Amino acid sequence: MISLTGKVALVTGASRGLGRAIALFLGETGADVVVTDLLIENDVTDKDKMAEYGKLAAHFSGTDKVRTQQTADEIKKMGVRSLGHKMDVTQPAQIQAVVSETLKQMGRIDILVNNAGVMDNMAVMEKQTLNMFERDLKINLTGAFNCIQAVWPYMKKQKWGRIVNISSFVGLRGALAQPGYGASKAGIIGLTRSLALEGAGYGITVNAVLPGFIGTEAVKMHDPKMLDQIKDRIPVKRMGNPDEVAPLVAFLGSDHSSYMTGTAIPVTGGADLFSF
Repeated sequence: MISLTGKVALVTGASRGLGRAIALFLGETGADVVVTDLLIENDVTDKDKMAEYGKLAAHFSGTDKVRTQQTADEIKKMGVRSLGHKMDVTQPAQIQAVVSETLKQMGRIDILVNNAGVMDNMAVMEKQTLNMFERDLKINLTGAFNCIQAVWPYMKKQKWGRIVNISSFVGLRGALAQPGYGASKAGIIGLTRSLALEGAGYGITVNAVLPGFIGTEAVKMHDPKMLDQIKDRIPVKRMGNPDEVAPLVAFLGSDHSSYMTGTAIPVTGGADLFSF
């Protein structure tokens, strides 16, 4: 049984979907958890933000959206500490503020899970824009870099740290009409391996998890017929559940994974073995 009692974890993009499942599981294993997300309010009212985040923002705004603070409150009921913060991973000042508050309230940061990301810029090359491509990189890749840079000095000082970057199997095999997403997720694998080399001498491990088709709210927004076709081509004939990814993240955040660093682990039901 994995125990993270006494450890403090910071999870980005944790108010829903895979990030929420990871945050909850870390709490179940005894970790104190800092839950962060950008869309923290009950409703998305800022027109610029709505335009920027498109149909995903429209889908997640509303009374049924699981909010960051609600996730934190649920974790507290497990008998551990939890904080909920609004945090934009593209804004280093916001990240540093959350890190500083975490250190003030909890005294340390042991585990960072970089889960925040977007996957809504689907267009063939002729219809891709530079803004679309750069947005994917800015949120998915640079966002992870920003968060790592903020916690790195503290992990280095305590000579112990676990960084888990959520990439995607698309980072290995690519995806039609998703050049920015594919490039950003491949970049996360490269970032993981480079920092694994740097962190090894300080007790910091850096690993990546590469989910396949996971049945999150965002994935379920797609056309049901298309989803059925995808399931049929996955060797296990179904999509994964967030709860099937979270235990791996907890393992990588524990002492049990101390001899693992620089790895990129697919969790795909075998989907990474085939070309779709």
